[in-house]
Amino acid sequence: MTLSVALGPDTQEGTRTGTEASTDSLTAPDIPWNLVIWNDPVNLMSYVSYVFQSYFGYSESKANKLMMEVHKKGRSIVAHGSKEQVERHAVAMHGFGLWATVEKAAGGNGGNSRNTGKSGGSGQGKGKRG
Repeated sequence: MTLSVALGPDTQEGTRTGTEASTDSLTAPDIPWNLVIWNDPVNLMSYVSYVFQSYFGYSESKANKLMMEVHKKGRSIVAHGSKEQVERHAVAMHGFGLWATVEKAAGGNGGNSRNTGKSGGSGQGKGKRG
């Protein structure tokens, strides 16, 4: 296969043969990932609990426990799963106005001592909103 590329008016045409390997396929899909929710000065504790209940389908007591962990410790792991799944959850949390990040779970996190290994759930959120 030959691919011709026009590089611009002051450069010459380049030609490449063969195929390119995607570096995206080098990420191991079976490594577990965590969804971390961070404390912020904006959202009310009741709202954070509501988001955990409405999006993940957590019980009121579980949502309140996770919310208090966010409030007191500054962060909480509220879900875990595949990288793609946890990234979808993070985007959803951003949509709710929460500060969320994705990190490798224990064993694959490079020795992150802040990871307590506690999981807020299976990460199998029901995806309900409102």
